[in-house]
This record gives sequence, C-alpha cells and structure tokens, in this order.
Amino acid sequence: MLVTYLEASRDLCETDSILFGAALAVCRIIGAKISTAGRTTEQSSAIPAWRIRIEERIAKARALIGRLICFRSGNTRPRIERTVRMAFAGTNVSLPDIMQKLTERIDDLKQRIAA
Repeated sequence: MLVTYLEASRDLCETDSILFGAALAVCRIIGAKISTAGRTTEQSSAIPAWRIRIEERIAKARALIGRLICFRSGNTRPRIERTVRMAFAGTNVSLPDIMQKLTERIDDLKQRIAA
C-alpha cells in the first residue's frame, strides 16, 4: 500500500510526509512513543517560558522538602540520604550535623517557594 503512495509522490516534501505518516502509524500500532518535535503545527504554549521555569523550580523545591522531611522522620534509604547530601553540598556539614540543620534548610526552601 505504501508503494502506491510513494510512486505517486511528486517531490521530496510529499515523500517525506508519506514516510513520516507511515512511521507514525507503525509506532501507534506497536505502542512506541515518538517525538514530533519540529513537525507540529500547533502554536507554542500560551504560558511564558519564565513562568514555566519558575513552576519547575517550585516543583523541585517541593520534592526536596518532601525528601528532607522523610529523612528527618527516620527514613534513611540510600536514595533519600543521597538527596540530603546533595541538598547540603558545599556547606561543609557532616552527616550528624545535618540533622540539626534540617529544619533550617526546610524553612529556607519554604520561604523560597513563598517568595
């Protein structure tokens, strides 16, 4: 079926569209995710880029607050500990001292979100 369309195509742009459509159909059939970057005709998001960046930073800060609170309540899984160490990176605070500084760090992050 694809051969019929390809033989009837008049130029490279039309051939490209036919092949892209066929590839998209195959991906939908097998359930694969495909990026359509550069091929969309939709307008860009109405949300400004600066607002999206701020919302992403807030989401990351909230996730960090959640992990710090988990650590403070006794969850010492390696992933949580790694996150806590990264949160205190560059502060020359050892792991036992981190427990004392956790509340300050959580409050600091909450203030950043509120601002």
